[in-house]
Amino acid sequence: HVQLVESGGGSVDAGGSLRLSCAASGYSSIVNCMGWYRQGIGEEREGVAAIYGGITTYYDDSVKGRFTIPLDGTKNTVLLQMKSLTPEDTAQYYCAAGWLRYYSREAAVFDDMGTSNFWGQWTQVTVS
Repeated sequence: HVQLVESGGGSVDAGGSLRLSCAASGYSSIVNCMGWYRQGIGEEREGVAAIYGGITTYYDDSVKGRFTIPLDGTKNTVLLQMKSLTPEDTAQYYCAAGWLRYYSREAAVFDDMGTSNFWGQWTQVTVS
């Protein structure tokens, strides 16, 4: 079993930056991909960013060039660095992890990891 704990959400003005953190514990060696999803009010959950094997990164088109998903020194903690935030980025942000095969397309990664059993509790990001 893998536990995921998110932190770092909050409120920010449009154009500002935030950093989210997701720490994995437990049998974290059973996952090879970690990522972030978000869900706005009345919207479906969507994949935002993911990192596979600690190296390969994937981003939804809506955040490319604005968000990055680095590891925080170890493979057990993943960050989501967000800049140039807009009100459309307002959502609950979830961390997820899973054991995936390699995909070249981000949509496939998000679809596969979206079926994982390992999710964090969510952290709120509000941009006004």
